[in-house]
Amino acid sequence: MEYRILIVDDEESITTLIDYNLMQERHQTTVVHDGETALSLAEKENFDLILLDLMLPNISGIEVCQRLRSQGFSVPIIMLTAKSEEHDKITGLDVGADDYITKPFSPKELSARIRAVMRRTSHSDANQDIIRFSDIKINTETYEVFKQDQPIEFTKKEFELLLYLAKRINKPVKREVLLQDVWDFDFIGDTRIVDVHISHLREKLEDEPKRPQLIKTVRGIGYKLEGQA
Repeated sequence: MEYRILIVDDEESITTLIDYNLMQERHQTTVVHDGETALSLAEKENFDLILLDLMLPNISGIEVCQRLRSQGFSVPIIMLTAKSEEHDKITGLDVGADDYITKPFSPKELSARIRAVMRRTSHSDANQDIIRFSDIKINTETYEVFKQDQPIEFTKKEFELLLYLAKRINKPVKREVLLQDVWDFDFIGDTRIVDVHISHLREKLEDEPKRPQLIKTVRGIGYKLEGQA
């Protein structure tokens, strides 16, 4: 399984080594060297995992983790620390880290920790019937939608329309089909209700609703939800 991983450590020799080994395993990596940049990136982009050094300039790894958790971000976090004191490990776990690994560590140990953390978090999602695409997460059990782990309010019909498209991601769906399957009545010549609801979805999910990147119009057919599932 390939993951998008944010590596945060102020020691370039360590980030170079981690980056090289993770890229050898075909993961997509982003490297930063301070807490402020890490926090900004984690809030804006959709990472599968964060490797976060405990001791960082400006903003510590503990504070980065604490802020992300307080904002509702659930991205798995593994703390990297050169300290062996039990207190530091407990502090990291208390503020929301999923695991820790003490330097120096081998590439094999780090890979094993990453696999273990991702298994735990993916099993949690599976138990809750989670659909993910791009930076969107849909919980079909609780009828909740999150963008970059931030909750978004939807009406019942908006949620049903989004879920219908999400289950057919990257596949064009005719307006007439949406009208029949989501609204549960036959096409009678007016699909404007579909267009209106699509517009509402774009306003809530797209960074630029007038230039949609997720909910695409398929000319002459209808709409499709586009992204990596």
